[in-house]
Amino acid sequence: MRYSSFRSMAQAGAVEAERTLTRRARLEPAIDAALAAVLADQRDDGHWVYELEADVTIPAEYVLMVHYLGETPDTALERKIGTYLRRRQGDHGGWPLFHGGAFDPSASVKAYFALKMIGDPPDAPHMARGRSAILDHGGAERSNVFTRMLLALFGEVPWSAVPVMPVEIALLPRWAPFHLSKVSYWTRTVLTPLLVLGALRPRARNPRAVGVPELFLAPPDGLGLAPRAPHQDRMWFALFRALESLMRLLAPRLPARLRRRALEQAAAFVRARLNGEHGLGAIFPAMVNAVQMLDVLGLAPDAPESSAARRAIDRLLVDHGAEAYCQPCLSPVWDTALMCHALLETGTPRALDAARRGLDWLLPLQILDQPGDWAARRPDVRPGGWAFQYENACYPDVDDTAVVAMAMHRAAHLEPRPLPDRYADAVARAREWIVGMQGRRGGWGAFEADNTHDYLNHIPFADHGALLDPPTADVSARCLSMLAQLEPGACARRRSPAARALGWLLRRQEANGSWYGRWGVNYVYGTWCALCALAAAGLPPEAPPVARAARWLAYVQNPDGGWGEGGDSYRLDHTGHAWAPSTASQTAWALLGLMAAGAVETRAVTRGIAWLVDHQRADGLWDEPQHTATGFPRVFYLRYHGYARYFPLWALARYRNLRAGGSGRVAFGM
Repeated sequence: MRYSSFRSMAQAGAVEAERTLTRRARLEPAIDAALAAVLADQRDDGHWVYELEADVTIPAEYVLMVHYLGETPDTALERKIGTYLRRRQGDHGGWPLFHGGAFDPSASVKAYFALKMIGDPPDAPHMARGRSAILDHGGAERSNVFTRMLLALFGEVPWSAVPVMPVEIALLPRWAPFHLSKVSYWTRTVLTPLLVLGALRPRARNPRAVGVPELFLAPPDGLGLAPRAPHQDRMWFALFRALESLMRLLAPRLPARLRRRALEQAAAFVRARLNGEHGLGAIFPAMVNAVQMLDVLGLAPDAPESSAARRAIDRLLVDHGAEAYCQPCLSPVWDTALMCHALLETGTPRALDAARRGLDWLLPLQILDQPGDWAARRPDVRPGGWAFQYENACYPDVDDTAVVAMAMHRAAHLEPRPLPDRYADAVARAREWIVGMQGRRGGWGAFEADNTHDYLNHIPFADHGALLDPPTADVSARCLSMLAQLEPGACARRRSPAARALGWLLRRQEANGSWYGRWGVNYVYGTWCALCALAAAGLPPEAPPVARAARWLAYVQNPDGGWGEGGDSYRLDHTGHAWAPSTASQTAWALLGLMAAGAVETRAVTRGIAWLVDHQRADGLWDEPQHTATGFPRVFYLRYHGYARYFPLWALARYRNLRAGGSGRVAFGM
């Protein structure tokens, strides 16, 4: 019996060894196939941009915006958006925030409303299922603040059901407890035009007179304010609710001239940042609110500001023939910079040439002469960052900037030696700006420095809990990676920006060894970012923070060899990693993290590489319908269509390079 058992184990080991050899033989063809696929995606001018997909709220709001403005709808486009919305309906009858997710009341209300506006009859099976799911989960009464405001603009609920945000707050001094400079860039650009809409309270033109009273359990005319959100502190919320009641009483008694001044100031803020055909903040919600604000202020649709702002929204549309949807924004800088890293890792002449073309495209997009809103906190810092989108000069971010700078620095070191470093000045300015944006305690937020007025997330308007842009582990790790790559040994200098960042990051490590991921789902993403930074900072694999993180990544590996994590990991009642089916991007992040930790020759890495090779399609790419990125935890998730392209290629190429080089150490910040 013992001999038989031993023989079975030996045979199983031999089979596994044979599979490993086979997969290694397939590694180079897998890299070649993935490389060919992504090179075919490069635009003529050198950049990459992939689709960026959110949940159904964005295309639903696009449909509703058209009818709000009273435009003649494009019936063919609406039909395609309707097909998209129906396909995204969940088995629970409603609509989720991410692929395979639970019912979400606000997404479901907007999707149902849009489908009814398109012309779907309420008694159609999918509409009946959606309505039943909404009513079973408490009705449209459960909608969040932004959905309530949309319903108020359509006359579906009274304005008394929407938290008061008087336009006069645009006149508050900077030292006031609430000021627009104290909230994040996305809050500022979304909220400011809403202040005008909330003050003037226009009614949607809605030529078809479509409404959704059937989604309410009780007559919506009597709908009160929403209850406290789960993330909100009881005492803070009670205080702000009392202040809100006081503002409701005072608002009608304020002098009319004060309201006029506030309206003018809020409108001036928006108009100064309209950003042409790239749109306010270059993000869909702000862009729609800006168009509706200009409309209520009386600007004609063909006025230059109005028409450019409206065209900016149409640039976000994606038409696949049978169906269409609207993106939340465009991601060319992010896609191009990350693709360049993958190509630099791949290292073939074609890959390096494509990467240099991509970096040359990025070079003139650096913002050097326009201080953005970030300068309110850092007035003495020179601009030097990159934005996420094609153009968004008021709102560059340190995450994009660090990724671009690291790629440029790495590419420059591959140039034949007497050629000058054509990226040196850009990288130096990027470093200067990022150091200037470092927070007081050593970390970084994405767009703002020290945007940490936590009490503001407890105001009734902030039921989404994402009013601020505080320092996060993933963004701070990226900035540390850049500083350490540009200056090896920088962390050894006491109180240097890199040393302060390292201390901040180590203090944010979870008890189980992972790091929380703010901009990617979730702990797998955060831990990858942190391990890259620790490696760049010089921490060896045996350092306790590195070893604990590597053990955690191996522990959460799926039985099939890949890694996956769901959006449920952000739930307030959930602690740590949330299991989900393996995805290509999350598997690549885990592998890149483990390799940064020096765990190249481990079973976890071998199995992860095997998962990527085994799941590659014939065209060299990977399927990934999941949302593996985060807009706002618990509220808004993203599916970058590029993530399943450049991250797996990057991981496969790095594995090959580290095994061939023998050092087992990653030489760059990412």
